[in-house]
Amino acid sequence: MKIIDVNVDNVDKYGFFCMRSKPKSNGYQNKLKWLKKRFQEGLRVKIIEEDGRQKGFIEYIPGKSTWRAINAKEYMVIHCFWVVGKNKEKGFGSKLLQECIQEAKKLNLSGVVIVTSDKGWLPSRMFFEKKEFNLVDKIGVFELMALNFKDESLPSFYDWQETAKEYCKGITVFKSDQCPFTQDALINLKLAADECDMEVNVIELDNYERAQKISPTPFGVFTVILDGEIITYHPETKNKFVQLLKSQKFNIKS
Repeated sequence: MKIIDVNVDNVDKYGFFCMRSKPKSNGYQNKLKWLKKRFQEGLRVKIIEEDGRQKGFIEYIPGKSTWRAINAKEYMVIHCFWVVGKNKEKGFGSKLLQECIQEAKKLNLSGVVIVTSDKGWLPSRMFFEKKEFNLVDKIGVFELMALNFKDESLPSFYDWQETAKEYCKGITVFKSDQCPFTQDALINLKLAADECDMEVNVIELDNYERAQKISPTPFGVFTVILDGEIITYHPETKNKFVQLLKSQKFNIKS
């Protein structure tokens, strides 16, 4: 077992764990370009291997440069954290998290923070509770979990809930290349919109300031708004988007 420190010099070789079976896809290439810029801003990617096979990864960055809509400038922010299902009982997650914690302490930050949720692609808070993280903020389906090193101000969510109301006509999608799956999701959404005889307005979150300040959800990666209401923050199939556009049953506030 070994941990690979992915950086600008070796990311073409090791990738970034997600979508590695489709390295020529637009989503993969967009994420690759995104990463190469973000390494300059302090972003780190660690991949854990066993017997030459990638089993999981963690992506994190100092809070001042995070692509999550949270107020956590003195914290290390975990963007993504994933261990493949059948490997979850081998301690891989603990080792990856420890890499992040050690680096946060090395940089003299106040702690480590992550956005969790029981819905979508965000991790569940249960793992982090076992690692002594505490729930410091909650809004809608999103939870903010923090491990504090110092007795200082706690991180928090921005008040994002009013943002969606500004986009009260038709479909608006916020997306960033931080997730390689958003490109295919956008294509699926446009196909669904065509079927429903609607147009899609795309707002690119192309720098961390925009991701922090104008994202309609703390996720800061992908959010679809219909007539001023958030209908999903999860990349979906074309048929699922059609259902959402027709029914608006998804409730981000539940």
